[in-house]
Amino acid sequence: MTKFGFTSACFSLALAASAFAAPKEIVFIAGDRSHGSGEHEFRAGSLLLAKALNEQSGLEVHATVVGTDWPKDRTVLEKADAIIVYCDASQGLANEWEFIDGLAKKGKGLMFMHYAVHPSKENADKWQRSWVGATMEDDFSVNPHWIAELKVKADHPVSRGVPASFECFDEFYYNMRFQEKREEVIDLVTAVPERERMRAYINMWNWRGADGMGKEQTLMWGLERADGGRGVGFVGGHYHVNWAVDGFRTVVLNAIVWVAGMEIPEGGVKSLPVSEDQINENLDIYPSGPNPRLKLRDLQEIKDRPAAPIPADREKKPGE
Repeated sequence: MTKFGFTSACFSLALAASAFAAPKEIVFIAGDRSHGSGEHEFRAGSLLLAKALNEQSGLEVHATVVGTDWPKDRTVLEKADAIIVYCDASQGLANEWEFIDGLAKKGKGLMFMHYAVHPSKENADKWQRSWVGATMEDDFSVNPHWIAELKVKADHPVSRGVPASFECFDEFYYNMRFQEKREEVIDLVTAVPERERMRAYINMWNWRGADGMGKEQTLMWGLERADGGRGVGFVGGHYHVNWAVDGFRTVVLNAIVWVAGMEIPEGGVKSLPVSEDQINENLDIYPSGPNPRLKLRDLQEIKDRPAAPIPADREKKPGE
């Protein structure tokens, strides 16, 4: 064989190997039914994102959605490159903290969305904060429903294909408890809470929430761990209709791909616009009767509503 022939053969083998490279495995752990129809639609939201990854992104990925009974077949997580947890509190981990920690130490990516960023303080201190860099904490973090102007970190890959800023209405938690080495946690998406943007102060509201008014808050954060894995936390995802907001959906898809250790395309992870029919697919079934049809959000209508009354009695600092 000539030198040229040998080189050509090696090049062909390299191309063949690249063509048959295994796709990145992404597993969503979707929590059980919660709240009311259109809220905490963990399964429907996970299926929508998984479909976008599998059928629309054009990336070499394979996304799977499992429920909280995943410990019956642990191999699905053992084979994963990234695990996306979308559930109430720690429900999706099924008390398998040590097992998940073992996966993290192997360099697997971990991402927690919405209520999943709120484990018990014990589990946050021992496990979850080391995986992703920050968690929500009782009597410290807050969970108002507000219209946030989200700003994405411009020099980070998760910003690709996402507007520099865009507005969205959600239950955006803020004032997270960060790990001791705060400088290692990347502020991927931020927003500034203001009184006129608040539409509901609910159960966890406290003086720290009031103290955070007018100050930049981190709504999505990232961590590159020493074990080689990546972690992300994202506080949004309460309202299912927000997956139809292009910037909201794209920055989450970008974060998922980043957590999986992949390069995010220059234009961001591609996905098709989400229709009203698609928003109404796979919703949780409630015993009270058929789900009311979800409508795509008119953000201006929410902006036209008056700001929520200030709960001054809950904003007193201890000792006042």
